[in-house]
This record gives sequence, structure tokens and C-alpha cells, in this order.
Amino acid sequence: MNKFLIVGLGSMGKRRIRCLTALGYGKDIIGFDLRADRREESEKKYGVRTVSDVGKLDFSEIKAVIVSLPPDKHALGAKLGIDHNKPVFIEASVVLEDVQSIQEYNKNKKLFVVPSCTLFYHPIIKEIKRIVQSGKYGRLTNFSYHCGQYLPDWHSWEEVKDFYVSNRITGGAREIVPFELTWLTNIFGLPQEVKGIFSKTIDCKADIEDSYAFTLKYKNGIGSMLIDVAARYGIRHLVINLEEGQIQWRIDEKKLRVYEAKTKNWTEFKQPEFQSVHGYNVNINEDMYIEELQAFLDGIQDSKKYPNTLAKDIQILELLKAVEDSDGGFNR
Repeated sequence: MNKFLIVGLGSMGKRRIRCLTALGYGKDIIGFDLRADRREESEKKYGVRTVSDVGKLDFSEIKAVIVSLPPDKHALGAKLGIDHNKPVFIEASVVLEDVQSIQEYNKNKKLFVVPSCTLFYHPIIKEIKRIVQSGKYGRLTNFSYHCGQYLPDWHSWEEVKDFYVSNRITGGAREIVPFELTWLTNIFGLPQEVKGIFSKTIDCKADIEDSYAFTLKYKNGIGSMLIDVAARYGIRHLVINLEEGQIQWRIDEKKLRVYEAKTKNWTEFKQPEFQSVHGYNVNINEDMYIEELQAFLDGIQDSKKYPNTLAKDIQILELLKAVEDSDGGFNR
């Protein structure tokens, strides 16, 4: 029982092949996809075994299932793993009802079934969490965060209409909202209230909302976020105001700046070098995906070693729903 089954061999499935290979499991991977072209590419590029019918697999040799399907298909892959009593790793969630159904499906078996939390492992975000939660600069007063990307740049090898980001329920901007809220709430906690708006502002060759703007209210402090896939230059720009200091981060500058009010001095934390993959934005850190998957493997032995849960994911997706409900609801 030493094989890893990757369900879905699109962009993320192939990334998980690279992750497992980097961790020394390159010869222990089985990939499943209904598309022959994706199976052939994975076989030729990475030398992995692939199948077109999971019904023919011997699950006694499978150690864990990694679900890299489009977000609205996660439940299918997760339930496959649960049916065969295997630990399951699921890529970033978007569809609340699907995560709830996975949790309910696993309620009696209580298998190790967990969702992604990739940005927990970004070196700058680790440092931000350490600084904020140290209390050195006092409590949060406010923060502002803009995460902007341009959707047609995501997959240079295919049209927007040809993959899941063109589906309204799994649209690019809608997917990024929980992806970013997952790490921000890990630092600041869950807000008491969320309000926002979401809208289509450009023609990105898909009938989706491309921009989400919202505020988060805490017991002490507030936050504002703008998430979009209309930005022609990709950016993550964060400013955190604390009682005795300020934190500034722009992902393209590859450093974190911290201002200390008492000394009126700035200090910098430089981002360590990391791997990036040809064809993706140079700021996409492949190492954090590898570290995340190692945490999942550790979590199979001890669930406390993995920091995210289905229950936490549901809370995040409920925040997304609250944003949309405050602007008339997703089905308006």
C-alpha cells in the first residue's frame, strides 16, 4: 500500500505529480483522468502510470487519494477515496454545498480527509503570522488587501472558456476569495461580520463576476479586501496597521517591510529563493505546494500535523456566501 492516486491530471494534478516527485515518490504515482491527452502528457512528461477507469484499480495498493479535479467535481473524487477507506487531500474549495456533503459522507468513517491551505506555507505569510500573533506591535486596528490577477494569463496554453474558471460557480475571482480568506483568517481569526459586492467589469471571455470587494468587521479592528481577475499586472498588496506598527507586503517586491512606531525604524524580511515553473507567473512558489503535501503526508500519521479541516473550510465558504448575500445573493 504505497501508491498515491491523483484524481484529475489538469494543471493542479500535474503540479501534485511534481510535488510527490520532489518528495521522493515519483515512482509511486497513479494518475486518473478521462481525457486521453492529459494522461498521455503525464506519462510522457513525468513517467507516471495513468488509468482511464478507476474501477479497474486495486485500491489495496493505494496509500492516499489526491483530488485535483475542478472545484465543482471535488465531491466525486473525495467520495471515491472515502468509499475505499483512504486518506484524501482536496484542492482549494469553492462550492460550500460540496464540502458540506463531503463532511457528511465522512461523518461515520472519520477518515483523514482535508482541504488545501497552500498559502499557509508561503515564507512571507509565515512571517506575517509570526509578527502579528507575537503581539509585539499590539493588536490589529485595520488591514487592506488587494489580490489582482488577469484571468487569461492563468493558463497560457488554453482558452479561458476551456477550463473551470469560465464556469460561474467556480469562476476565477470567486475561487480566489476563499483561497485568500483561508490564510488571512488563520492570522486574524474569523470576522464577526462580512459585507461586500461582486461584479463583472471586463470581458474575459467568460460569463463570470471578475471582481469581489468586501469588508470584514472584527471585535477590535476591520479589514478590507479586493479580489479580482481583471488586473493586467498580477499583484498581492497587503497593509496591516497594528497599534504600534505597520506591515507592508507586495508579492512582486519579494520582501516584507515592518515599521516600528516607537523607534520610527523600518526592518525588512527578504523572501527566500524558491522554485517556479515555466509557463506560470514567476511569483508562484512551487515550494509551498511541496511543503503543503508533506504536511498532508505527516497528517496521515498524526492529524494534528495538518493545519486545515473540512469544518474550517466550511466556515470560509460561509464567508464567501455572506459577501454574495449582502449584494443580493449568487443567484440574483
